[in-house]
Amino acid sequence: MKKLNCILLIDDSAADNRFHQLLIEEMNITETIQTAENALEAIKFLKDESQIVPELILLDINMPKMNGWEFIKEYKKLDVVKKNYIVLIILASLTSPDEINRAPAIDMISKFELKPLTKRKLNDIIQRYFSDREK
Repeated sequence: MKKLNCILLIDDSAADNRFHQLLIEEMNITETIQTAENALEAIKFLKDESQIVPELILLDINMPKMNGWEFIKEYKKLDVVKKNYIVLIILASLTSPDEINRAPAIDMISKFELKPLTKRKLNDIIQRYFSDREK
């Protein structure tokens, strides 16, 4: 499979971002990894025309300033062309059943996963959403 151009990690935990970044680097599946420590920073990144459009976003839910659900409301307002190429995965810590059940009702969310990201989970995501990519 051809490498992804960019993966965007959105999480207020620097430790989680670093762990996930190291895992992604070890698997060698992307050219670029961008991190945002909050959803406001991520929205700013996505609106910036000079930035690489990520093909995969891994989004935490519980964050200060703007949580994951608020991010999704702002994300919906982004350029439609950009969103068509982005797979949005919620990657959250243990959360309430209400939040887990809320995700499938939002068509932009491709999948809900519990932290931490593992090689198996990442392989499943890549196979499910990117397996048709040419080498």
